[in-house]
Amino acid sequence: MTSQDWFSKDFYKVLGVSKDASADEVKKAYRKLAKDLHPDRNPGDAAAETRFKEVGEAYGVLSDAEQRKQYDAVRAMGGGARFQAGGPGGGGGNYEDAFSGLFGGGGNGQFRAQGFEDLLGNLFGGGGRSPQKGNDVAAATEVTFRQAAEGATVSLRMDTGSVSTRLPVGVKDGQKIRLRGKGRPGVHGGPAGDLLLTVHVAKHPVFSMDGKNLKVRLPISYDEAVLGAAVEVPTLDGQRVKVKVPAGTSSGTTLRVKGRGLATKDGTGDLLATVEIAAPSKLSKLARELLQKFALETSKDDPRKDLYKDAAR
Repeated sequence: MTSQDWFSKDFYKVLGVSKDASADEVKKAYRKLAKDLHPDRNPGDAAAETRFKEVGEAYGVLSDAEQRKQYDAVRAMGGGARFQAGGPGGGGGNYEDAFSGLFGGGGNGQFRAQGFEDLLGNLFGGGGRSPQKGNDVAAATEVTFRQAAEGATVSLRMDTGSVSTRLPVGVKDGQKIRLRGKGRPGVHGGPAGDLLLTVHVAKHPVFSMDGKNLKVRLPISYDEAVLGAAVEVPTLDGQRVKVKVPAGTSSGTTLRVKGRGLATKDGTGDLLATVEIAAPSKLSKLARELLQKFALETSKDDPRKDLYKDAAR
C-alpha cells in the first residue's frame, strides 16, 4: 500500500486506458499525455499543470508491477467488494469474505473487530497510538537527455508540497529513485514516508549513454575511411575534439576518446564514436570515372569474402 488516496483515485481513467492495458499501452498513454500537458508547453495553465501532476502520479503507480497489483487489490476492496454485516439475512458476503478474497484469509469463520482494526492499521497507518511511518507516494517525471547526463535538479509539485531533488549523473530511462522522507507525513510522531520517483529520459538525436560512457555516431567520407584522416567529434559540452581515423577503417569501428564521457561519482567515462561511412549521393563525371578506375584496381579484394565463408559454417 503506497497511498490511502488509492481508494478514490482511478489511475486508469487518468491515463485513459483500460484496467487490462499492457505495460506498453500504459507507457504510451503516459508519454503522450505528459508531452501534451508539460508545463513548458502550457505556461500559466493551472488546469494543465494539475493534470500533468495527476498523470505523473498515475503512471508512477501503474508502471510498477508490484504497486499496480497492490493498487488493483485496494481498488477492489474499496469498490468491487461491498462490505456488509454478517449473520442471517446479511446478504452476499461479509467482512471476512471480502478480506479473505483479497488477502488469502480463511480460517475458523470468525473475524474479530480487533483483527479488522489491526488490518486497517497496517494498510493506512492507523490502529493505535504508537508512531507510524507515513505512506509512500509514487510519481514520475520526464527530463531531457542533457538533464539526465548532467544530473540536473528537478522540481516536483506534489499535493504535499513542492519537492526538489538532484538526479544522479547518467540516470537511465525508467530508473526509479527513492527520496526518503518526501512522502506522506507520519502518524503520531512517526517519520514521513518516501517518494518513489520514476524518471523518463528523452532521446537525443546524436548522443546516447552506456553506463558512464557517452556514445555518438560519427559519419565519415569514403576517402577518409580509405586513406585515414583526423576528424572532429562533438562533445556534450558543445566543444569538439579531434580523433584519428586509421586508413582502411570500416563502418562499425568504434574510436575511443578518453575522459570525455559522463563525470559520475565512480569516475569519468569516455566518448565512444562509432564510424559510419557516408556515401555521396551525387558524383561528378570525373569522380565517377576515377571511382570506376579505383574499383578495377581493387577488384581482387572481396569485402564479402569472410561473410560467405562464415555463412557456410
